[in-house]
Parts: sequence; C-alpha cells; structure tokens
Amino acid sequence: MRILAIIDPPSTLKPQSDTTVAILDEAMLRGHEVYICEITELWLKLGEPGADVRRVQALSRTVAPAMTVEPTREAQPLSHFHAVLMRKDPPFDSVYLQATQLLEYARGRTFLMYDPRGLREANEKLYIFNFPDLLAPTIVTRRYDVLRAFMAEQGGQMIVKPLDGFGGSSVFQVRAEDTNTTSILEIMTQSEHRWVMAQRFLPEIAQGDKRILMLGGEPLGALLRIPRQYDIRSNLASGGTGVKTSLTPRELEICARVRPKLLQDGLHFVGLDVIGGHLTEVNVTSPTGIQAMDRLYETRLEAKIVDYLEKNAPRSL
Repeated sequence: MRILAIIDPPSTLKPQSDTTVAILDEAMLRGHEVYICEITELWLKLGEPGADVRRVQALSRTVAPAMTVEPTREAQPLSHFHAVLMRKDPPFDSVYLQATQLLEYARGRTFLMYDPRGLREANEKLYIFNFPDLLAPTIVTRRYDVLRAFMAEQGGQMIVKPLDGFGGSSVFQVRAEDTNTTSILEIMTQSEHRWVMAQRFLPEIAQGDKRILMLGGEPLGALLRIPRQYDIRSNLASGGTGVKTSLTPRELEICARVRPKLLQDGLHFVGLDVIGGHLTEVNVTSPTGIQAMDRLYETRLEAKIVDYLEKNAPRSL
C-alpha cells in the first residue's frame, strides 16, 4: 500500500510526541510505502489532483529529525496512493481552505482519512457548536461589550482563545477585576477585528482535561492531561502531564453523540477534548496523544489506525 501524508515541514515534527510519526512508522514496519508532501506542494492539472512528493526513508521516535526523506521530489497524481492523510496543523487560513478544495477532486480516486468537505466544516473550535447541549456556556464574538457581558454572566471570569490556535497557544483565563483584561481583549480580538471564543471557566481543569481519540466513530484511547502549576493549559505541547484514565458514563455519552456527525462528515480520526463532562474542542487534522498513550498503557494504538487504513483503502489502483 502507498500512503501519502500531507504534513508540516518535517523539521518541525517532534519525534517523541507526533501522532503522524507514529502512524507512518507503523505503516513502514508493515512494508507499506510512505510518502509526504507539504500543503503548498499540492496541485491540480485538468481535474487531476496531485502533489510533489518525497518518499520517507526512515523515521525516529526518539531523536530529531523525526523523518529522513529522499532529497528529490516526484510529481504524482493522488490516485497513485491508496490512502491520503491530511495531517497539517492549523491555522485554518486561505491556503488550508484552497487545499481542501483541491482535495475534493481526489474523492473516489483514493481513500481520504479526512473528507475535504468535512475539513472545511470542522474548524477545531467552531465544530463543537454542532452539539450545543454537550457544551459549557460558550460564545464567539469580536466585541468587547459582548465579552464583558458574557464574563459577568459566568461569575466574573472566562476562558478566551483564538479560533485558529492549537496546542494551547494564546489561551487566557480572564477575570473582570484584572487591570489587564481590557488589554488582553484588545490583543485577542485585534481591536474587535478578529473573532474569539469565550467559554465559562471550568474549575475542573485543575484535575485535568481528557483527550479522547476517536477512530471510525469509536473511542480508541484516552489520556488525562494535567496542567502544570500556575497554568490553566493542560495541552502536552504546553507542558501538561499525561496520566492514565478511563472513560466515565458521561464521556461515553459524548462519544456516542458525536459519532454520527463525525461519520457523516468523513472525519475518521479525531481527538475530543472534555473538561468536567463538557465537550470543549474537536481536534481534527493532527490530534496528539498516541505516543503518550502508547507509553502509559504499553500499547501501539497506531497499529489500529493502520489496520483501519488497510481495511478502507482500495484493493487496487
């Protein structure tokens, strides 16, 4: 099987935590051919989508660089590959949007781990509004007065985050009495020119938030992420610590509720973030946690993902 992963520059991948590295490593161990390209290397010619790809020669989960690739690129139609994985981190900008439009033309030519239309629908912050009864109070706005009114309704504090952030970047706990609150809102909204998400502050974050990986609409594994001292962000990329956990009845209910929408949108592998029984984010293109779960539970969850690719990819091209 030939697999193409559309990724961030290989030099930016973290060998000990990157989920894509784990998936591709498992695929190579099984003898599959693995190729990569960056999002800017996609192209469309007379309705045929393709990319300038490089074959992966070796992968490392211990030391950088995580990936060794052939130096030369070759132009290949996407139909040359049995499976294509969009593993590009946000931001959800015009380049990302146009890439999903190019990938539309690959529909029916290969197995797409993420349906292009689903990718456009699934902004990692906004997608949660498909499940309003699973959320803590949450709004999206760019106006100071609306944010301050919302903060007052939530008892004088809230969480503010950009719609295009990832890895816990630019997430603030804002309090009404803080003398820096006005400045924070100005910076976050770029003086009311950029939308932000505001959510009720959930004190349960002190006990951690739960990353639940979903494959084919079913829970694959879970990790409780504990924030470090003096930080509200529990993301592993922001210094959080992963510990073993199990799913509560409420969390299993959340998984069951989001399953039909994920399958409808063709989002086969995603990460749910849950705090205190509330869904807070749906991470789509590059959910982390596989390698941390492997170490904690002494398993290889990436094997199940490659199993899934083998099952769903076309037998012949």
